[in-house]
Order: sequence, then structure tokens, then C-alpha cells
Amino acid sequence: MKGKVFSEFKKFIARGNVIDLAVGVIIGAAFTAITNSVVNDIIMPVVGLLTGGVDFSEMRVVLKPATENAAEVAIRYGALINAILNFLIIAVVVFFIVKGINRLKDMTKKEEEAAPKAAPAKSADIILLEEIRDLLKEKN
Repeated sequence: MKGKVFSEFKKFIARGNVIDLAVGVIIGAAFTAITNSVVNDIIMPVVGLLTGGVDFSEMRVVLKPATENAAEVAIRYGALINAILNFLIIAVVVFFIVKGINRLKDMTKKEEEAAPKAAPAKSADIILLEEIRDLLKEKN
């Protein structure tokens, strides 16, 4: 029983889709760090400058101020603005990546369609039958 489950798991994990998904998740996590840096370190300071020096990450509505015994309770809507910008940047980058990949696929497809197609190779049986046909034509 244990060997069968392990064998099935091994077959499942070795399928191409699972491996592709794992690679995508790992690359996505690394890409998220890059995107967060672009948004927080490059875009948000510019947006803050355009809005009069406002730092969106610090924007919040304080529900209960901090005391000696308790931390501040606040709604941090600036973090939501940062998350929305992260999403939009990721969406734009993925859009252009997919667009580029589709363009490459289209170019490859056009090249394949434009290339002359060679006739399929004849099997030995077909060649032999054609020779027999030609000999019969010569006798008649």
C-alpha cells in the first residue's frame, strides 16, 4: 500500500504541469520582491511628490491611539493603495510578456507556413509497386 501511494505521488509530481507550476510560483515570488521594490522605492515617492509629499504607506485612519500597554489600532488604507499599484504593475508587465510570447509564436507559425513543404518520403513498398506499374505499362 505504502509503495503504491509513493509510486502514484512520484508519477504525479513528475508530470510536466506540476513542475511548470512550481517554477512559476518560485519565479512569481522573486518577481513580487522586485515589484514591491519598484512600487515602494521608485513609484510611490514620485506619486507622493506629485501629491505634495504624501507618503501613501503611512496613510491611515487611527481608531485607537497607541498607549503604554497597547499598540495603535488603525486602518492602513495607504497599504491598500500600494497593493493596488503592485497589482497594476504586475498586470502590465505580464501583459507585455504574454504579448511578446504571442508575437514570437505568430512569427514562428508564419515561417513554418511560408517554408516549402517536402513531399513525404515514399516507403519501399510504394516504390516497388510503382516500378511494377511502370514495367507493366512498357509491356502493353
